[in-house]
Amino acid sequence: MAVDSTVAQVTLADIQAARTLLEGVAVVTPMRELFALTHLTGTPVHLKCENLQRTGSFKIRGAYVRISRLSRQERAHGVVAASAGNHAQGVALAAALLDTRCTVFMPEGAAIPKEKATLAYGAEVRLGGADIEVALEAAAAFAAETGAVLIHPFDHPDIIAGQGTIGLEICEQLPEAATVLVSMGGGGLAAGVATAVRALRPGVRLVGVQAASAAAYPPSLAAGCPTEIVPAPTMADGILVRRPGAVPFAAIQAYVDDVVTVSEDSLSEALLLLAERAKLVVEPAGAATVAALLEDPHAYAGPVATILSGGNIDPLLLMQVIRHGLAVAGRYLSLRVRIPDRPGELARMLAELGALQVNVLDVVHERTSAQLHVDEVVVSLQAETRGAEHCEKVVAALQGAGYPLTRG
Repeated sequence: MAVDSTVAQVTLADIQAARTLLEGVAVVTPMRELFALTHLTGTPVHLKCENLQRTGSFKIRGAYVRISRLSRQERAHGVVAASAGNHAQGVALAAALLDTRCTVFMPEGAAIPKEKATLAYGAEVRLGGADIEVALEAAAAFAAETGAVLIHPFDHPDIIAGQGTIGLEICEQLPEAATVLVSMGGGGLAAGVATAVRALRPGVRLVGVQAASAAAYPPSLAAGCPTEIVPAPTMADGILVRRPGAVPFAAIQAYVDDVVTVSEDSLSEALLLLAERAKLVVEPAGAATVAALLEDPHAYAGPVATILSGGNIDPLLLMQVIRHGLAVAGRYLSLRVRIPDRPGELARMLAELGALQVNVLDVVHERTSAQLHVDEVVVSLQAETRGAEHCEKVVAALQGAGYPLTRG
């Protein structure tokens, strides 16, 4: 597709200049093969670990480039940003490194660890609004009132150039890559990476990944211009954006081959896989690319480079997502079993489960349901299993032993 000539475009030279600015600031993050995914897909899969970047995500790259290019007079008025967390931390650290006052507007539901980290980097944090769009409006109003420079999370050439340095590193670390997977919210990361990779490796397939419940790019690309959506809730808050930015949209329209969407189940399963097999803590938005591989393992020619865009996740959400991922992977079984209300019956059922090598986590009795006979009790239990096959074996064994049950 043709690039929109009315929008400022980022070039390979811009990205190379951004890398020079970032020397000694951003980390050249490692590229690691994950053999579990290589085995699943039948082709080498390598993880570009931006979750190990300073501030825990790729955002420091674009934020530093943007602020470093402000004039002394602009910096004197400070900078302002809006973010659910990762951009906030990137802007806060970049501003601190460049001795610039920083104010960040965050939605009221922003993760507490992200808020605390942003404060620790020296920014003033103001909470307000239901989502990032409301926070962005507040940040723009603050900029108009005070003269502070708004550091947009994705809709600026300097931001895209900074994020594009990841594409340079991928081309150097995995020059034989056939496919690059990159998560997408507003599109700054994907636009930068696609611009760099397309210039250096024209034959590489570039695939953007969005959460299915918050995917603004498919309808926008179909319409030929950025289009606003009403997103549904998603655990991948880092890529929840109502409308793509004009600057990244033009690059994505020109250089990205496909945009795919992934489910919440796949996001949680990907996060669990990365924790178990790669020993990496990754947030749901950062795990979207791995979720795409789990959903369609043979859709991508290899070697595959998949970007883990961030690792900033609230520990409470991490526990919930891991639990959900265990359930999706068949490693967590929830049952409601009807048993006779007699001494020894619960012990007999638990003995059956023990013989099946099931680890029972929780047991609750219910005796008040109208569906129960007077001599029955429902036992709600939660248990760990070894996988989906084991779950089916457990359910079949209990049913074979005469226990009426329901799952979930």
